[in-house]
Amino acid sequence: MRKRLSLLATDATAAMLLTTGTAAGAAPGGNTAGTAGEKEPVVLTGKLVGPLHLSAGHHGSVTVSESFAGRLTRVDSAGNHEVLYETPDWSVAGNAQRDGTTYFLESQGAGPDPAELAGHVRIIDEEGHQRTLGDFAALETEENADGTTRYGFRNLPDGCAAELPANMPEAYEGEIDSHPYGIALTDETIYVADAGANSVVSVDSGSGKTETVAVLPPRPYKITAEAAASNGLPACVVGTTYDFEAVPTDVAVGADGWLYVTSLPGGPEDPALGARGAIFKVSPDGDEVELVAEDIMSPTGLALADNGDMYVASLFGDGVLKVDPDSGEQTVVLAAGFAADVDLRGHTLYATVNALPGPGGPPDGQVMYVELNGH
Repeated sequence: MRKRLSLLATDATAAMLLTTGTAAGAAPGGNTAGTAGEKEPVVLTGKLVGPLHLSAGHHGSVTVSESFAGRLTRVDSAGNHEVLYETPDWSVAGNAQRDGTTYFLESQGAGPDPAELAGHVRIIDEEGHQRTLGDFAALETEENADGTTRYGFRNLPDGCAAELPANMPEAYEGEIDSHPYGIALTDETIYVADAGANSVVSVDSGSGKTETVAVLPPRPYKITAEAAASNGLPACVVGTTYDFEAVPTDVAVGADGWLYVTSLPGGPEDPALGARGAIFKVSPDGDEVELVAEDIMSPTGLALADNGDMYVASLFGDGVLKVDPDSGEQTVVLAAGFAADVDLRGHTLYATVNALPGPGGPPDGQVMYVELNGH
């Protein structure tokens, strides 16, 4: 189904299901910042327009995808901005850096008014030369990665399907959609979290060959009486399970060689239904997909420490979380509103915050960093 990931909402079917009126534009706890057991955070820069993605570079610099402006911006250690790339007609998403070369995702077609799909990796080298690699739209159009995956209600009581709202099917299978969103690099492969296809995709960094690695499994939710009543759903759905689409938002390569993927849970991404996001790990060949951690509020960015600790940007949660890889315990390491992405360089953790503008206010997305006491 088509998803409005530019605003981190979901397709029409899932979005109308099981919301409780929580405003997605309200930052939980305001836009305050702080840490738990770490040093005080520092604001590197502000006045960014929808900074949904970042990557840390050399000498304290970061590269930010200002997704709402279609712009890629380099910010140096003093907070100065340099526009590397700008295109108002494309959605600019995840970016990464290697050996002086910048890789980032751009796409068209996903959104509230779906158009023809297009998407690829754009590469800018140190001399400013540009090229593109991969074709996510062609891959999804040909394969429809989750086309055999069933979403929707499980085992409704007899007659209950006839009581559902007219625009809510009892169940459906994944539709053709693509929104390349998060990116990770290895020596030979570019890995991409495709939030439209609900899959992890690989791009060969030499040939550009684009392949589906794995599809994330559906995310189940048991419907409560409160959720049913607040959405005008019939009482017969209470206690049944709805399988939402798992929406990949970021990907990182672990020390074990596996791919770690954050996933929004489909449906409302705000706190309306509680913390339902997850982290999966995927074997490099795609044969195995395992749930690593769950009950995470709206995870949209991921960075891995050398010891396996997972740092997660929780967009509608409390800021940046450290998630223990063994116990799943969550600790807030940078408290902030609308934390959209996170990256590590050494012991310095960088994050984009205030990534969504407040009601009626001008965009003031920020990059913050904090020196961690240790991994």
